[in-house]
Amino acid sequence: MNASVAIQVLPHVDTDEEVIRIVDEVIAYIKNTGLNYYVGPCETAIEGEYEELMEIVKNCQYIAIKAGCPKVAAYVKISFAPEGGVLTIEKKVTKHHL
Repeated sequence: MNASVAIQVLPHVDTDEEVIRIVDEVIAYIKNTGLNYYVGPCETAIEGEYEELMEIVKNCQYIAIKAGCPKVAAYVKISFAPEGGVLTIEKKVTKHHL
């Protein structure tokens, strides 16, 4: 693993229920990638190889549009170490969820 990303997808829709429905579809896509991920209240973190993660970030936008929102924004944080060695989700959060 040489990268991790955190993505917050923000569908431009009229109701909170629609936001949740669309974000849930994006999270289902992330889950189906088979990569290690962690859903937080404001963003989802994903671990993997840089190129694969960039493809997932791109696809998250398409998933949201396909789910019915006319416009989507996203905030993305990227940690990349070409030789490997980025901090894992486990190292970052496990001690806070015991």
